[in-house]
Order: sequence, then structure tokens, then C-alpha cells
Amino acid sequence: MSRFIKSAYLYVRVSTDEQKRKGYSLPEQEDRLLKYCESNNILVKGIYREDFSAKNFNRPEWKKLISVIKKERGKEEKNILFIKWDRFSRNIQYAYEMIGILRKYHAKVMAIDQPVDLDIPESSVMLAVYLSVPEAENSRRAMNTANGMRRARQMGRHPNKAPVGYSNLTTTDGKKYIAPKQPEAGIIKWIFLQLAKNIYKMTEIRRMAATQGFHCSSSNFSKLIRNPVYCGLIPIVLGDNEKEMVKGNHEALISMSIFYRVQDIINTKIRMSKRSEELKATFFLTGFLTCPLCGKRICGSFSKGSRYRYPYYHCRGRCRARTNAVLLNYSYESQLRQLMLSSKAVQLFNYILDDANLNTSRTACLNERAGILRQLARRQLALSKARKLFVEDMLKFDDYSEFKSEYVACCARLKKELGDNIEKLNGIDLQRRLDHGSLLEIFSGYELLDTADKKYLLKFIPPAEVNFVTGELSLELSSALSKILVLK
Repeated sequence: MSRFIKSAYLYVRVSTDEQKRKGYSLPEQEDRLLKYCESNNILVKGIYREDFSAKNFNRPEWKKLISVIKKERGKEEKNILFIKWDRFSRNIQYAYEMIGILRKYHAKVMAIDQPVDLDIPESSVMLAVYLSVPEAENSRRAMNTANGMRRARQMGRHPNKAPVGYSNLTTTDGKKYIAPKQPEAGIIKWIFLQLAKNIYKMTEIRRMAATQGFHCSSSNFSKLIRNPVYCGLIPIVLGDNEKEMVKGNHEALISMSIFYRVQDIINTKIRMSKRSEELKATFFLTGFLTCPLCGKRICGSFSKGSRYRYPYYHCRGRCRARTNAVLLNYSYESQLRQLMLSSKAVQLFNYILDDANLNTSRTACLNERAGILRQLARRQLALSKARKLFVEDMLKFDDYSEFKSEYVACCARLKKELGDNIEKLNGIDLQRRLDHGSLLEIFSGYELLDTADKKYLLKFIPPAEVNFVTGELSLELSSALSKILVLK
């Protein structure tokens, strides 16, 4: 084959870092092609180095090479040399199409390790074998990867790129996992809680999240709120588009009940009207009040005055008992603010926060930092060895440059992880130094809560002995709550 070739373009390609580590690097391919051309007196017209997948020909360097071949005039043959046919393509259909395109420009492709003379009809059989083997390898590799990812999911692991709000991490023993990433995780939790209240539209919640620094397109936002990973589940796709849910090993941001509540809301498109929203916010005590005269349930409505509308709680019956809603709401909130945690409850909470949360989190962060520092040290040692080999002329410049580029990229990632880890540790240490006095007045911000949260708390601490004349009331505490809550 080579005695008919006077000049050629050299094409070398790798697709992944794994191939580089296995020794199938660009410099090695290039060196073999150059030696081949030198021994066969072939003029090298250009070298094109590709770091791209061969599943199709949408590759930057290949496009440049084709552009050069198209610009060459005359019917003089143009030749492209590479090591093996899998460097040319891993898709037999696209390979034949590209060979046909090159033939129009009087160009030929040749593999020095798998020579095929395309002018001989019988050689097409060997060409089909050479091209089909890489495609079969790709299919098998894809199948093995899919099976491996399926097994990982069945074991409760998330093998893909971490969704928004999580980050991909590796334990000191090399196991990969995902962990919440702040502040995104906190904002996503807030998004689900707002959706579960069924007060605002999705677009409104997305805009509110953007004001907190969480920017997301509408399509990605729609996918995010449908992702079961956030409630601790790992989806496994079965046949016929069926899905199976497996309990994940990662930390959930929300509960399953909230997640499925949100799914019901966004799938049925049930939304509260502005009028209903206003009524519920103003009369949040409805459902927990009874008429002191007839014992019927109390409802709320607005009474139209000469200039304004005035809110009142009133009886459904004929007794016409009513009281000002603003006054009664304020009375309940004032009574609630008079409650505080008992000293024993505060002490118990302090122990829980210190032992279960802060100390555990700090230990995990310290272990994570130690693992990152070990990885950085190993990388630094490997670079020192490579530099020594390069100085002693035992390592080629291209190989050393390639290794150094990988080192710089890996160290940049590790240093970023180390910075995030240090920031997390500083936050934990700051929280440890904070005074736990804020635990005492746990109801001080009740009036700032959403209506759904207010009504949820009302189930545990309902009003009692309501005076419809003065607007005063008392609170009813269960025997369990009376042990941990006391008056100031």
C-alpha cells in the first residue's frame, strides 16, 4: 500500500482520559505514524490531533481536515493515515458515508495497522469487519455502562451527575455519593414547601427563587420539581417506560409526603384564587373557633363600611355574635409569644444540636478535608516524579505537558472542594459559638409565617376561652406540650 503514497495527512484521535491512561495517547499514535511515513518516504502534509468521540464525524479537527482537502485542486490523490479503523469511526454507517464523500474529492483513508486496498472489491469484506468491531465494542460498552448504572441505582446510589442542590463527592475509601450543596439545597427545599401550600403559581415561585439567587429556566424548573431524588428516592427505568422507585442512600431535602403533594398539585393544576387566598390569610383562626352563645362554628368575612372593608369573625347561626378579626388575630399571636421553651427542653435541644448535628457534621467535614489533602499530596508527588523523568530526558515533552494539564485541572477541582469544605467548617464553628438563646422565644416570628404554616401550628396549640366582647383569648396546651412550653 505505502509504495503508491507520496504524501499524506496524519489523523490521531482519543476519546476519553481512560484511553490516555492506557497508553493509547495522541503522542504515541503520532510517533508511530511519523516513523511509518519516514520509513516509506511519505511526505507529511499536516497532523490533526483529535480529543473527541468517534460516534459521528462532528469533530472539530476532522472538520478542519475535510475543509483542507476540499480546497486542494486537481485530481491528485489526497491520503489520510491513522493507526486503526477505530480511530477513523466507531459507526459503520457513518464510516461508509464519509468514505463516499472523500472519494468525490479523490481522497483515501488508510489504517497502517489494518491495511485495506479499497480498489480491490474483495477488500470490502475486511473493511466491513474492521468497521463493525469498534461499533460492536461501543454497543457492548454502552450496555455494560447501562447495567452498571442500573445496579448502582438498585443499591440506592445516584451514579449520574448530581442534580441541582447536590454535589458529587467521594469518600476516603473511593466510594462516590451525592450530598446537599448550600445555598441551592435550602432554596430548593423552600420551593417545594411553597408549592405544597398551593398558594402561588409555579412561575411566581420561580421568580421569588430568582430573587434569592436561584436562577433556573422554566423547562429546567419543571424538571426539577418532578425529580424524586429530592425526597430521597432513586428512579429506575424498567421496560415499557415503567419506573421503579428505590430508597436512596443520600440525604433527602424534603419528605415524600411533600413531594407527592407537590406532584398532585402541579399535575392537576389546582390553584387557589386571589380572593380565597386573601380570606384564608385574614381569617386563619377559622376552623378553631366556636360561638360562645350557640356553640356553632365561627367563620370569617369582610363587612363593607363607608370607606373600607372591615374583617370580622362571626357566628353561622342567628345569634349574630361577632368580633374584630384583626383584634382576635393579634390576641392569639400575643398569647403565643408569651410561650417559651422550658429550661430542661432548651438543655435537651442543646445536647441534640451539639451531639447529633454539629459534632457529627464537623467530624464528616474534617474527614472529607483529610481525604482532599491526601489526594493533593499524591498529585503533587506524581508531578514531582514526572518532572524528574522529563529533566532526565526519560519522558517526552508532549507526554509531560499532557500529564501536567491533567494535574492542573485535577488540582483546581480539589482546591475548590477544599475551599468549600473550609467554608462549611467555618459555618459549623460559627454555629457552635452562637448563643442558643434564640431557642427560647420560638414563636416570636409567628405573624411572619404563611397561612398554611399558621394553621398547621394551630392544630397543636388551638385557642380556648375566646371573649368575643374584648377580643381576648387563652391557649389550650396538651399535657405533652405543657411539659416543654412555659409562660415567660
